[in-house]
Amino acid sequence: MSTPLHFVILAAGKGTRMKSELPKVLHAVGGEPMIVRILRTASHFSPVTSTVVVGHMADKVRAALAAFPGVGTVVQEPQLGTGHALLQAQPPLAGQSGTVVLLYGDVPMLSAESIRGLLAHHQATGAAATILTAHLPNPAGLGRIVRENGRFARIVEQRDASAAERALTEFNSGIYAFALDGLFDALGRIGTANDQGEYYLTDLPGIFLADGRRVETFTIADADELRGVNSRAELAIMNAQVRDARNEAVMASGVTLVDPSSAWIGPDVEIGPDTTIHPNVYLEGRTRIGSNCEIHAGVRVINSTIGDGTVVQNYCVVRDSQVDANVAMGPFSHIRPDSHVGAGAHVGNFVELKKTRLGLGAKANHLAYLGDAIVGARVNVGAGVITCNYDGVHKHQTVIDDGAFIGTDSQLVAPVRVGKEAYVAAGSTITEDVPDGALAIGRGRQENKAGWVEKRKGKAPAK
Repeated sequence: MSTPLHFVILAAGKGTRMKSELPKVLHAVGGEPMIVRILRTASHFSPVTSTVVVGHMADKVRAALAAFPGVGTVVQEPQLGTGHALLQAQPPLAGQSGTVVLLYGDVPMLSAESIRGLLAHHQATGAAATILTAHLPNPAGLGRIVRENGRFARIVEQRDASAAERALTEFNSGIYAFALDGLFDALGRIGTANDQGEYYLTDLPGIFLADGRRVETFTIADADELRGVNSRAELAIMNAQVRDARNEAVMASGVTLVDPSSAWIGPDVEIGPDTTIHPNVYLEGRTRIGSNCEIHAGVRVINSTIGDGTVVQNYCVVRDSQVDANVAMGPFSHIRPDSHVGAGAHVGNFVELKKTRLGLGAKANHLAYLGDAIVGARVNVGAGVITCNYDGVHKHQTVIDDGAFIGTDSQLVAPVRVGKEAYVAAGSTITEDVPDGALAIGRGRQENKAGWVEKRKGKAPAK
């Protein structure tokens, strides 16, 4: 854009109809808070300033902006309407020049393309204000755009509209581009002669026209981009729209979604071609799924990498970890943060890893817990094996070297090391290091008591 850009996002409201302690703008759409989604869109334009007008639970909203260090905030208190909210942005814009784009923290679907079109039209016409509009067959509850001889004349709210004006299909989105020059002077002239006693931005175009300044409109084709969120039901509808659009793009990239209506794929997730995603899969954060993978139903992956050719069976959870190529996982595996599953490894049903590295081709197929462990290549971990990593105060590490075999129902009491090609007998409790190639047996000697049952019952053995 040819002039400096400034974004102001209004996010001070509580959102009473949400029935929530959480500020409305922090409710998630497409896996991220609405305000974050809007700021990500605005960041495409590299604005000189970005200001969020906060109010209700301002500290929580500020905390959500941590990923945008260049974004400032101002407080609107009390909240006296949209015109009053924009007026609070005057201090950070003092001494600046250019164009101000006004957005809303609860209108998260607006695309960068629509903003770009709004700005291009605004700057080409030299307008003081350009209003973003769209058409709906019945824009109930929305302010209508009234034109005279094809040009913008005024905005009329539905409660004040005549029957002919209510029949108009073009509506005011509340999103504007303003010339910064003279903006705050005009804002200071907005009155409060309305039912709510508030300062409404819809009065601003009339002030500009009365001053002989130009007011323009820019109409977009997709009215859904201007949809706001005011209730949980509207939030659900919007999430479904975001999901469907995201999944269409994913399928277009060469990924099979068995049931697109139930796959939830975050905006930062990457998936390689020829991967199949089954129903009710949740891929979140900065997750990377390789090519030729199969992710079965009920799987959840958060901020993790899944390598090429890996099969993740039903109902596994992977969080903040790396799974390499050609791994077989699940069902019901739990990979907790800071774990790394090597290529060709097997992690079976009800196996839990936590801060553990599982080596190339290693196997833990059944009912095991491996925490704070380094497990070498080709290790076999039997059913029911536990690394006892916590002594009640500190965590300790278990090391199992390449080729070792850990028998069923064994406990490895950390810190401990099992050497290369060593064996641990089933049912052992290992408290000391096991040398390379050794067999460790850490269990009590079995003793059979003949006739014990009959004696317990007070009977003599039959003769």
